[in-house]
Amino acid sequence: MQKTKIVRKELPARGTREAAVSSDALVQIRPLREGEPLPLLITPTVAGVSLVEWAASHRDLIQSHLHTHGGILFRGFAVDLLQEFETFIAAVSNGALTYEERSSPRSQVRGNIYTSTDHPASQSIFLHNEQSYNLSFPLRILFACVTAAQSGGATPIADVRAIYQRLDPAIRQKFIEKQYMYVRNFGDGFGLSWQEAFQTDDKARLEEYCRTNGIDVEWKGENRLRTRQIRPAVARHPVTGELAWFNHATFFHISTLDAATQTALRAAFDDEDLPNNTFYGDGTPIEPEVMETLRSLYEEATVRFTWQVGDVLMLDNMLTAHARDPFVGPRKILTGMADPCSWEDVRSV
Repeated sequence: MQKTKIVRKELPARGTREAAVSSDALVQIRPLREGEPLPLLITPTVAGVSLVEWAASHRDLIQSHLHTHGGILFRGFAVDLLQEFETFIAAVSNGALTYEERSSPRSQVRGNIYTSTDHPASQSIFLHNEQSYNLSFPLRILFACVTAAQSGGATPIADVRAIYQRLDPAIRQKFIEKQYMYVRNFGDGFGLSWQEAFQTDDKARLEEYCRTNGIDVEWKGENRLRTRQIRPAVARHPVTGELAWFNHATFFHISTLDAATQTALRAAFDDEDLPNNTFYGDGTPIEPEVMETLRSLYEEATVRFTWQVGDVLMLDNMLTAHARDPFVGPRKILTGMADPCSWEDVRSV
């Protein structure tokens, strides 16, 4: 995967008032809600403005706003999402990426465009930064609304710069020093199979991928696998230089699941055998009160909006976490990832 070229630049402070209309007068740029910088809303001022064409000619403007606000909602443009979403991603980035080292069930729609998740509609998905547990992860993640749910189904978002800043310095420092460990177990009848997660049924190929990507492999049986990977919890954005709480420590921790699911899993497995769980990087448990603090900070930073058909949401994956609310009725949200970056480029210490 070719990494994105990193160029640092000075950016305006977050919350800076945006110009009401861009220089070409085709769009209006403003916060979705007054006083809340996330997400920034860009809408056309006249009918028939092509999102792909406008974005291609204003790529630098989009990137600047994205680095300031963390997320942009494009609404009201002329766009055929099923046909043009991947083209739009190419217009604002270096092109859509394949979905590797998977943790969520998704279906491929076309090219490198996928359903946002095939997780059951009745369940929530907690806030996370896409693939922060990988050595290489996307700097951009984009969503597009083809069908809005009858009710619910929001994609909550949260500024993880704010979470880093609000977190107790003692907790923050402990994670910086110890990092965190993500443990996965495959082949026990829960979650993705290792074949689906790593997109191969060849054990040798899986083991080579894991060696290359800093993942420890332990075969527990013919088709039962445990993996462990230690990753940082804090990252420094490669362009803005800001520190962000960028990890999956809360997302994959057993205590973040709903009470009924926790009870069922704990009755079936020891902590180390759970389908997903996280620990400090030395393997010791993360304290319950620390996990509760982290979940509270995510919730405090969360912003929600109601999807409208034709909406496109572009997030800086290092600055903004995303989630999914339960929903009723048909819902089709597409997703694509772009601009690979390595932990080597963003380590904070």
